[in-house]
Amino acid sequence: MVKKMTGRNERGSLTADLVVAMGLLAVGCLPLAFAFEQEIRTCRAHYQNVVAMEIVDGEMEILAAGEGRAFPPGEQTYAVRAAAAKNLPPGHFTLTVRDQMLRLEWKPEKKHHGRPVVREAKLK
Repeated sequence: MVKKMTGRNERGSLTADLVVAMGLLAVGCLPLAFAFEQEIRTCRAHYQNVVAMEIVDGEMEILAAGEGRAFPPGEQTYAVRAAAAKNLPPGHFTLTVRDQMLRLEWKPEKKHHGRPVVREAKLK
């Protein structure tokens, strides 16, 4: 003889199924959330690296074309004119002049907040 489930038992069974399903969904979505967060950090790091390269390349072209002669020999802080520099993490640009060689470098202030970008050129 098979007993019929009453309305109360059916509701309890459906609630238990719902709780289990929500738990499985949460366990499945949690790794995805962390993966997306890591992907966002990676994209931001690549973007900031590209911005730093573009700024250093553009400034180096200007310096190598002749403006580099205005700077005394040695290492000095270099102020960039690019508006995109506000998209970089905190850091500084350094210009080094030796003989007829120019070296422009961007370094982030904190580790793991971008990587240094360096360009060297001869004065024309």
